[in-house]
Amino acid sequence: MRILFVTGGSPATVYAITPLATAARNAGHEVLVASNQETMAAIAGAGLPGVCVSTVPIRHHITHDRSGAPVDKSDDPERQMRSIGHAFGRMAALYQEPLLELARAWRPEVVVGGTLTFSAPVLASQLGVPHVRHAWDSGEPAVVDVAAELEMRPELEALGLDGIPASDLLIDVCPPSVRPDDAWDAASMRWIPCNLQPPLEPWMYSRNEAPRVAVTAGTKTAPGYFFDYLVELVAKLKGLDAEILVSAPTAVASELREVTGMRVGWLPFDVVARTCDLLVHHAGGGTALTGMAYGVPQLLIPNMPKLVAPSERLAAYGAARMILPGDDTPDAVAGAASDLLTAPSYRERARSLAKEVAGMPLPAEVLDLVEKLV
Repeated sequence: MRILFVTGGSPATVYAITPLATAARNAGHEVLVASNQETMAAIAGAGLPGVCVSTVPIRHHITHDRSGAPVDKSDDPERQMRSIGHAFGRMAALYQEPLLELARAWRPEVVVGGTLTFSAPVLASQLGVPHVRHAWDSGEPAVVDVAAELEMRPELEALGLDGIPASDLLIDVCPPSVRPDDAWDAASMRWIPCNLQPPLEPWMYSRNEAPRVAVTAGTKTAPGYFFDYLVELVAKLKGLDAEILVSAPTAVASELREVTGMRVGWLPFDVVARTCDLLVHHAGGGTALTGMAYGVPQLLIPNMPKLVAPSERLAAYGAARMILPGDDTPDAVAGAASDLLTAPSYRERARSLAKEVAGMPLPAEVLDLVEKLV
């Protein structure tokens, strides 16, 4: 069977689909991953065959409309979430022709798309093959889908479609206990952390007696894009009696190291997170799910409105604390981090959630459901 995976937006979107894509290839199926240029290294690093269908980074789609004009910024959370939908809708529109050209040459029998890869269901509809929607995180707000459909209206109407086609299978990687009440009726799949692998050093898989805290703002951190957020976050934790590790893309690691004075670099999070007592981060889906999988308490400071609701659910479960932007004073951050490190209830709840993750179906089991669609 030929399975075309479609993703893009950041390396994190590749890491999310890697377990299922790898399981499919290991089962003897042919696999291709179509994505944009900024994710090609992540695809190659996973040992998967990648096809670049766009050289335009998602950040450009976020900041510019189709004409190239800058998108007006807004402080309104609802408008910010809609803008994400429009951005991924623009990305999907740009993907359509290259994807169709790829599909005509390669002839996939099923298309698997990440949560916000709206070109995937449209392509599957054009080809007359099943589409699988694969979650990237703990859930996206419904308004994002609505906005993406509005953005793609010209493309949809040109194909005689009155909306983004429905999927034949939904895969959810979020543990049921922290899913939203209106979550998809979906097949559950265990979250298996994946990321680019540097050569491992002993400190990455071992630890000393001091508490260890990993801090990150995600895979897209760059000057002008969450860089200052990460610098400020690290500064707020400097007084903590703990070993602080800062995870950031290699391109900005040396600059961050100079500014923060901390150990900074691209951390193999699937290895390092297991040795941590606390994760402090931007509430990104992959980082949060990794903490859930390994039973590590988390301090969540959402840097986008769409990340607030998943953070609230994880905090309500008792495995994390959340501080909203604006409330993240040095005292508040340091106090919450200290509480998470010392109060046993957070570790207990985090471990309880990890047991739930461990009991979810593995990618190879979910692959059976994909095979049955064809």
